[in-house]
Amino acid sequence: MSIPQEGGGPIESRDSMVEYLESGCKPREDWRIGTEHEKFGYCKAKHAPLPYEGDCSVRAMLEGLRDSFGWNPLLEGDTLIGLTKGKANVSLEPGGQLELSGAPLETIHETCEEVNQHLAEVRDVANKIGAGFLGLGASPVWSMDETPMMPKGRYKIMRDYMPKVGTKGHDMMFRTCTIQVNLDFGSEADMVQKLRIAFALQSIATALFSASPFLNGKPNGFLSYRSEVWKDVDNQRAGIPAFIFEDGMGFERWVDYALDVPMYFVYREGTYVDASGQSFRDFLDGKLPALPGEKPTLSDWADHLTTIFPEARLKKFIEMRGADGGPWRQICGLPAFWVGLIYDDAAMTAAWDVCKNWTQEGRLNLRNSVPKLGLKAEVAGRSVHSIAGELLEIGTEGLHARAKASGFDRDEAHFLNNLRDVVQRKETLADEMLAKYHGAWGGDIDRVFDEYSY
Repeated sequence: MSIPQEGGGPIESRDSMVEYLESGCKPREDWRIGTEHEKFGYCKAKHAPLPYEGDCSVRAMLEGLRDSFGWNPLLEGDTLIGLTKGKANVSLEPGGQLELSGAPLETIHETCEEVNQHLAEVRDVANKIGAGFLGLGASPVWSMDETPMMPKGRYKIMRDYMPKVGTKGHDMMFRTCTIQVNLDFGSEADMVQKLRIAFALQSIATALFSASPFLNGKPNGFLSYRSEVWKDVDNQRAGIPAFIFEDGMGFERWVDYALDVPMYFVYREGTYVDASGQSFRDFLDGKLPALPGEKPTLSDWADHLTTIFPEARLKKFIEMRGADGGPWRQICGLPAFWVGLIYDDAAMTAAWDVCKNWTQEGRLNLRNSVPKLGLKAEVAGRSVHSIAGELLEIGTEGLHARAKASGFDRDEAHFLNNLRDVVQRKETLADEMLAKYHGAWGGDIDRVFDEYSY
């Protein structure tokens, strides 16, 4: 989850919030790729999750990265809760999952170099303290009671609020991991087109990247349990809002939507003030019960935007949020999938042609069926497997058209190879793991640590 946002004075009017989003518009030559991924840390001796404190711990990981690789500490009070270096940061998810939020980069080649460097640093520190890291979408073994909570103020507020609005909020916070890519837009019209494609096709990405078939030491009945969890976290801030596909969609409509999503907190002088369930509209009027008489800043607005959790999310860029955490090849595959579809005009037109006639009912039914059925789910009379194959062809042409070369690679299309393999075999990573569990592993779930750690 995000670190506290910085910069931005008092909000003068609703127009200021609209302009904040609009300021994300960039010329094509300035479009960048920001890739994020989360992973589960564990102590190798017992395959137990990393606590915050101790010799084999989250804090030891952060200190090792800081001391050995030049990362700068990010503190909450006196507590080390993250790291920064340039435009990248390392942050903690609620259950100790370690997240790299990568810098905005020009090419997927650079993204993979960044991922490689980060994972090499993580392995170096982890080996010294007896830790390992697992690339999956859901915690395969640990119960909720076994999972620690990181000492970040926003997480206590969220933990206490989640049970009031859904049944799976704690699973989302403590026992899931994701890969995410953040992409730019050139204008309001470009944003709308990209956001519609993002929401419509996010379920296809979920199917392709399914990697969370285990929970509590056994199969959980889903291919993407992480995605299933989001169906009952907090439906006021999740899902596929219908207005995205309606006439009049634009920055103003997103602002109005975000204003009606209940708040979690306000960040003041290093402390998270509990404003859970309260209204940002009241905050604008100086009537927020948590801070009576005080009005918000653009930093507060930026923080609030990080607490909205639909399938795709608009800030000064668009966040693609549908993929499970996974191994290295999937981390690089996600930006390739989306960049290929929406960073080339012809590819974006073709991608929209695939989904433009889907109904809202169809989109929702697809989203709800994919966690269990994966590539076998259907929408508008077609299987996800068939749609995924077509989208990979479109994305390949989009990456060819970008022609971003590096070394012997004439473009970025080879980063889709793992996804092409998924479609060819009709087998996701989750399918692969389940076959091993019921076959070669003989039901021994601990084998997942041997075969799917970084």
